[in-house]
Amino acid sequence: MYKYDTYDQAIVDSRVDEFRDQVRRRLSGELTEDQFKPLRLMNGLYLQLHAYMLRVAIPYGTLDGRQMRMLGHIARKYDRGYGHFTTRQNLQFNWIKLDETPDILAELATVEMHAIQTSGNCIRNISSDQFAGAAADEVADPRPWAELIRQWSTFHPEFTYLPRKFKICVIAADEDRAAMRLHDIGIQLLVRDGELGAKIFVGGGMGRTPMISHEIKDFVTADDLMSYLEACLRVYNRYGRRDNIYKARIKILLHEIGADEYRRQVEEEFAAVKGLGLDPPRAELERITAFFGTPDFDTTPNAEIDRSDPDFAVWLDQNVKPHKQDGYAIVTISLKPVGGIPGDASADQIDLMADLAERYSFDELRVSHAQNIVLPHVRTRDLHDLWTALAAAGLAEANLDLISDIIACPGLDYCSLANARSIPLAQKIATRFGDLGRQRELGELKLKISGCINACGHHHAGHIGILGVDKKGTENYQLSLGGSGAEDVSLAKITGPGFSEDGVVDAIERVTDRYLEVREGGERFLDTYRRVGFETFKEAIYNPVLETNGGTK
Repeated sequence: MYKYDTYDQAIVDSRVDEFRDQVRRRLSGELTEDQFKPLRLMNGLYLQLHAYMLRVAIPYGTLDGRQMRMLGHIARKYDRGYGHFTTRQNLQFNWIKLDETPDILAELATVEMHAIQTSGNCIRNISSDQFAGAAADEVADPRPWAELIRQWSTFHPEFTYLPRKFKICVIAADEDRAAMRLHDIGIQLLVRDGELGAKIFVGGGMGRTPMISHEIKDFVTADDLMSYLEACLRVYNRYGRRDNIYKARIKILLHEIGADEYRRQVEEEFAAVKGLGLDPPRAELERITAFFGTPDFDTTPNAEIDRSDPDFAVWLDQNVKPHKQDGYAIVTISLKPVGGIPGDASADQIDLMADLAERYSFDELRVSHAQNIVLPHVRTRDLHDLWTALAAAGLAEANLDLISDIIACPGLDYCSLANARSIPLAQKIATRFGDLGRQRELGELKLKISGCINACGHHHAGHIGILGVDKKGTENYQLSLGGSGAEDVSLAKITGPGFSEDGVVDAIERVTDRYLEVREGGERFLDTYRRVGFETFKEAIYNPVLETNGGTK
């Protein structure tokens, strides 16, 4: 993984010193909250319902044991003993004291971490495939490109104050494991006629106006990629709306002027940008790529895995994926225990995952956009020992991509923007479907919960999505069906009137019961939904409710 040079370290250290002075001036009263707010946001510091929240950047979701252990240390010393992994592959601390924030950032800087551009109207953390560098289906490791984009976008003088926040994702396989089409810019690396390049998608996003991105360029060469991104951002920065925060995202620009006109303007801008010499020399990409070399894999033949322990066998089938290297596997550590808080990990669990990464995965971990942790390079002969250690720490839940593997935002328990609580609802759903045999019978079923229209829980992309709303002072939950953030991307459709917290859990059970009634063969829930249609499920959801007058109108 990438290691800072003296320039990287100097940038991060100087930002810590700068923010320390800004915090001092805020505490002394020299700065008002209105003056301080844009400064703290550019350093990832939010003021939420009960305390400050600090969002720490984990570029493209990759970190090592030393960095993971620092997150555990901060959770223990400065927070309440845990951290929350997010859908942007970052980590949030929810109970931070303002006067301690500079010290936290200083400690992060000692392990090449920061909170720069994790908020504000700038280019945010670059996201990527959590299986990058390990998956057999990728045409190249996307992380060197993600790192190059991170360096290009950090403190970019033109793009520090965009009309609205901006999110970029890089993948390198046809299978989309990172919701690439729901980003402001999505980049899919591909090879054409023996040459590495990329397909560019623009204008995706969720929030109050969810949209799937448009294909803007079917192939741009690797040598031209950075100039093309520059052109895409320049057109947005020039014409994106600044008069209305709800219409400021690039997806709205494309909706208003059309993908064809946006493409025309980008091509025109690209022709001008190419003459400016903005593309880095190949030697720079080669320098970055060298940090992401192939691990020193052990090629000694492995014995067949002993599956005699049924719990271990289920975990193998559910949470372990094939690796491009024979004798190795990709392991996902679920942070979704039944009754737990999706994406949360205690300081002790964070420390343990750091230890296990050092012992079993070449000192490398990944954060997935589904709020889980990945050990990308585990020898198959070590899988049982790894599982045993995870089970002892409550980290061996065998539910990857099942109904209890819920994506959920912090909701009204923490967030000042939320209208409803997400965490208790996620806990109730996971408990209702807690039997693992039942979950596996349902198969792949991605359930996602957002506590407000900003959609941090990706509810628009859920096979089953839930949006919490305020209905005359009461928490109410809208149910949606049919979304996907994968390569078969689609937006979920609202089923109808909302429900109480308990009512929406019952409604989900009626949805899954109907699915089991009508599915054919090995269909996933999403396959069945698309085959039989929306109305079949809507009838199952509402007819029993209407008959007992239990629905909300």
